[in-house]
Amino acid sequence: MTTAPKPPASRVGVVVGAGDALGGAIARRFARDGYAMAIARRSADRLAGLADQITALGGTALPLAVDARREEQVIGMFARVVAELGPPEMVVFNVGGNVKFPILEMTAKKYFKTWEMAALSGFLVGREAARVMLPRGNGTILFTGATASLRGGSGFAAFAGGKAALRMLAQSMARELGPQGLHIAHVIVDGGIDTDFMRDHFPERYALKDRDGIMNPEHIAETYWHLHGQPRDAWTHEVDLRPWIEKW
Repeated sequence: MTTAPKPPASRVGVVVGAGDALGGAIARRFARDGYAMAIARRSADRLAGLADQITALGGTALPLAVDARREEQVIGMFARVVAELGPPEMVVFNVGGNVKFPILEMTAKKYFKTWEMAALSGFLVGREAARVMLPRGNGTILFTGATASLRGGSGFAAFAGGKAALRMLAQSMARELGPQGLHIAHVIVDGGIDTDFMRDHFPERYALKDRDGIMNPEHIAETYWHLHGQPRDAWTHEVDLRPWIEKW
């Protein structure tokens, strides 16, 4: 696993929520085209494999243990990225928080924790990303949404509330920061993603993989790459992705 070089990289990206599926795919996609990638999740040990994959692509990885719900940790993360890699031109917020509880079993503690993961952490990451991007007048901030961003499902009151709040954050930031040169976009992922968790816990759903019925993280990552590369006279703010057989 490589450590970050002292000279600033020419192109720098950050993925917060760099897990084993979509977050990792996004990081690899940008690394493949020359981005030095800061990859963050709560456990640094769980980033070792992704960092090695980025290194194998000829890239640079800076693994960071960050609890995105904690303001001081998010501020410190961006300080390290700027100091060790350089100012990022692309930041992805990809933290999940998908939990299901009947409303009468939903405690205030569980609801608050879900909101922290989906909404508060998105605000903290978005704000700090904007702070380092605005002086240069350009940059891209991408937020990963879900079906719950648009509608609440039975048992998903907390998750839907948090993801809807994240969507409104993205809209507000786009209206405020777009005229200042920052591209803010919200990506709604409406469908199951090809993960070990999906395979082990939802085998009937996973069987749809043979029909392209669940989503390949590498294919989703291409949309993030495309959004970042859009010229500013034709920016997309929101896009939704789903398998061809998904009901919506």
